[in-house]
Amino acid sequence: MIKVVIVDDHKILTEGLKGLIDGSGSAIVVGVAHSAAECRLSLGFWKPDVLLLDVGLPDISGLDFCKEVKTQFPAINVLALTTHDEYSIVRQMLDNGASGYLIKNAMAEEVLAGIQAVAAGGTFLCHEVDLLLKRPREKHIWLTERERELLKLIAEGLTNGEIADRIFLSPETIKSYRKNLLLKLDAKNTAVLVRIAIEQKLIG
Repeated sequence: MIKVVIVDDHKILTEGLKGLIDGSGSAIVVGVAHSAAECRLSLGFWKPDVLLLDVGLPDISGLDFCKEVKTQFPAINVLALTTHDEYSIVRQMLDNGASGYLIKNAMAEEVLAGIQAVAAGGTFLCHEVDLLLKRPREKHIWLTERERELLKLIAEGLTNGEIADRIFLSPETIKSYRKNLLLKLDAKNTAVLVRIAIEQKLIG
């Protein structure tokens, strides 16, 4: 039996995944965590073969957590399961040690196939991500409403703490958003991020 741990803050999704995996006959969920901090506490005890990991965690970026897990537990195979389908985030996740990448609208069979593939030491990309990585880089950048709002505040020169106070989120969450924006826009630092945002007319 393949031992799986799910790290995702969407409780309904984790319950659905647990049911799917436990009922597959080939894998079993040995632990569920709703944040990186929660996962850290038990990962050494759970010792999973596969870590199903969301990129958008509430405390730190799943990108960073993937790197952390692979450094501490190289034998754990990380399979990203996320709504993020941007080239730069997929690339970074794989560079940080993930063995596979699934989009959350993937079919149940694809999720199970992904778990089996990475547990066996292989790599697995869902159909959408496979196409994305083969496509030439697109210049069009799509941002969520929250990301646009954040970009505007960054351009105004506000610190993470000030932005957190303004939009009622924790500084840690803002840090994670900022990191994802740098990745999405392929920017080395905040100054480049703001310049790209203005050039691409992402902020008014």
